[in-house]
Amino acid sequence: MPAPSPTAQLPELDLRIPTSAQEVSETTRQAASWFDTHWQGWLTAGLRIILIIALALVLRAAVRKLISQLIGRMARTSEHQEESRLGGLLANTGVVNTERRQQRSEAIGSVLRSVASFTILGTAALMVLSALGVNLAPLLASAGVAGVAIGFGARNLVTDFLSGVFMIMEDQYGVGDEIDTGVATGTVLEVGLRVTKLRGGNGEIWYIRNGEVKRIANMSQGWATASVDVQVGYKEDLVRVEDLILATAEEMAKEAPYDELIWAPVSILGVESVASDSVVVRVEARTAPGKAASVSRALRQRLKVAFDRSGIKVKEEVAAAAGATGVVIAPSPAPAAEQLAPSALADPGSPRYRATEPIPAAKGTDAP
Repeated sequence: MPAPSPTAQLPELDLRIPTSAQEVSETTRQAASWFDTHWQGWLTAGLRIILIIALALVLRAAVRKLISQLIGRMARTSEHQEESRLGGLLANTGVVNTERRQQRSEAIGSVLRSVASFTILGTAALMVLSALGVNLAPLLASAGVAGVAIGFGARNLVTDFLSGVFMIMEDQYGVGDEIDTGVATGTVLEVGLRVTKLRGGNGEIWYIRNGEVKRIANMSQGWATASVDVQVGYKEDLVRVEDLILATAEEMAKEAPYDELIWAPVSILGVESVASDSVVVRVEARTAPGKAASVSRALRQRLKVAFDRSGIKVKEEVAAAAGATGVVIAPSPAPAAEQLAPSALADPGSPRYRATEPIPAAKGTDAP
């Protein structure tokens, strides 16, 4: 048989104010008897609650410290994590700098610590209510039904949250990166666990749910490639042209600010296309991320100046070739047999010309 609850064991107390010494003595005796009966249960429940709270706080502090140490190991620089598998989660060697790695580790650590605190303290609160004699069955049943309802209604929210966590862990992008998410392109202003905020090319702000992003192109990680197509005349010496391009690019790479923007020597890939009057040579250079366009424009401008100084033409002239004496040879006229005969309509006296004249209106009638 279940033990009777403490409230069922309470005697019928007389709540009237005692008016005599006998009533005062009886009331005191009843109160002392009731307290003597239940103080052990109160003490046991109190000690249990204190123990639960103390264990919860100690466990929470230990878990948070363990998470901090784990995140600290993940955030170490590459020279200190040669044998660390944990560091590989945030490594992305050659892509992420130390500051970026530190920001990501702090974000992940904050999420893990919050989840751990919520789980431990929530479990401790339920155990305290159980120690106080609260029936948890209705509460747990209601929480289960509410959890199912929230799960169906907030499944997109959970998807966005998990996608945001993995985006931060894998460092798919960060604040200041230029990215293309498929639905929008711009500069990242804010990275959240649910929504990413972008600044578009025309100044608009895009709010993109992390769960809706299927692909991401990051133009700000690693390095970029500046590609320039140089057009020269068909008869130009390509060896001389290539030497001039390399010399110009090398001189440009030594000047500020391009000494920090160009990360590798400029290379000539070769002839890209050939036309009847020109040849296109492709040139590439590895640059800092997001600086390919500015480097390409500067290189084109310097090559134009260098070509003008060296007399290199970008296209052969279409005019007729000149002889050794410098006299331009005019094209010969077409033979007389190939010349068209004059039109009969050009002669006003010809029958064909008179046939094209309008018919005069009859006398006495109005013209339509």
